[in-house]
Amino acid sequence: MSTDTPPLALYVHWPFCVSKCPYCDFNSHVRERVDQDAWREAMLADLAYEAGQLPGRRLGSIFFGGGTPSLMPPETVAAVIAAAERHWGFAPGIEITLEANPSSVEAARFADLAAAGVNRVSLGLQALDDVALRFLGRAHDVNEGLAALATAQSVFGRVSFDLIYARPDQDLAAWEAELARAIGFGTEHLSLYQLTIEPGTRFATLFEKGELAAYDPDAGADLFEATRAITAAAGLPAYEISNHALPGAESRHNLTYWRYGDYAGIGPGAHGRRGGLATMRHKKPENWMGAVARNGHGAQIEDALTPQERAVEALVMGLRLPEGVDLPRVAALAGGAAPIDPRTLGRMRDQGLIVTAGDRLRVTDTGMPVLEAILRELVIA
Repeated sequence: MSTDTPPLALYVHWPFCVSKCPYCDFNSHVRERVDQDAWREAMLADLAYEAGQLPGRRLGSIFFGGGTPSLMPPETVAAVIAAAERHWGFAPGIEITLEANPSSVEAARFADLAAAGVNRVSLGLQALDDVALRFLGRAHDVNEGLAALATAQSVFGRVSFDLIYARPDQDLAAWEAELARAIGFGTEHLSLYQLTIEPGTRFATLFEKGELAAYDPDAGADLFEATRAITAAAGLPAYEISNHALPGAESRHNLTYWRYGDYAGIGPGAHGRRGGLATMRHKKPENWMGAVARNGHGAQIEDALTPQERAVEALVMGLRLPEGVDLPRVAALAGGAAPIDPRTLGRMRDQGLIVTAGDRLRVTDTGMPVLEAILRELVIA
C-alpha cells in the first residue's frame, strides 16, 4: 500500500426505506420483502469489483447511505466492512459512518452496528416539532427521536443529526429556538438543510397544484445567516454550506467529496470518482441486482471525464467549503487555466462575494447565501 497516495473513501448505498418521505429525491425505494442473503452477496461482489479497479489504496472512510441503512442487518454491515478492510486496508483512525432513522426499532440495532465496526452515526431527526415531523412524512415523533439520539450517544463515539428548516410557517424566532435546543444535546456535528422542493417528489406535486408554497427567499436568507451565527457562537462553525462541527469533528468522508478526492461507490445508484473516471451504478434495485448477477458488478457508467469537467467539478464542490479551492490544483486538473470567468471574478471580488488569498479562492460569508448563483456565473462549464 502506498503511503503517499491520499486515503480513498467508500460509499455504500442501501436503497430501501419503510416509506418515501415527500421531500426526498434520493434513490430510495419501498419493498415489501428484501432477500437479505442475496443482497449481502451482491454488495460483496460489487465491492470486490470496485476494489480491483482501485488497487494499492487505503480507506480513510466508509459511509453507508440511502435509503435507510439502519435497516441493513448488522451482519451485512459487518461483512461489508470486513471485506473492505481485506481488499484495501484501513488508514489509521478510519471513519465509518451509517445514516440511521430515529425509530425505536432501528435504535435497538445500534449496539450491534457499533460491534460491526460503525463508529459514527448520522441520525435523521429532521425536526424537533411533532407537527413538522408529520408534515415531513416522518414515522417518528420528537420523543422517539430524542430517545434514539440518547441511545446513539451512549453507543457511538461520534454522533451527528440532521434538521430541516425554512419549513412553511416557520419564522426566525421559532427556528432560533429549535436550533438552540438542538445544540443543547451536545453532538459534535449538525447537518442543517433548508427545505427545497425537488422535482419528482410529493412536495413538487403539491407545489404544482398550488397546495404547497415555496419559502420566501429573503426569509430563508435570514434563517441561513442566523444559523451560521448561532452555530459559530456555540463552537460548531459551518465548514460547508449546510454542515457544522466542532473543530476536528468534520465528516472526513464528505470532505473527500468536497475536496475532490477519489471515492468508490457501490450499491444501486452509487456514484464514484476514480481519478479521471466517473462511475455510476444501475439505479433501480432490481436492475442493479441483475447487473451484478450478469457481470459480477453493478456498474452502468464508467466514463472518462475531460480535464475541463474535472476542473469544473473541483470548483463546484470546493467552493462549498469556507476554505475554498487551491487554484493551481484546479488549473492542473484543467490542463491549463482554471475555468473561471475573469470579469465575473473581478466583479464578485469587488462586491465582497469572493476573495482570493495567495493561491486560494473562496466564497465569503456574504456570498455563501447566494452560492448557486455565484457558481452559475463564475465557473465556465
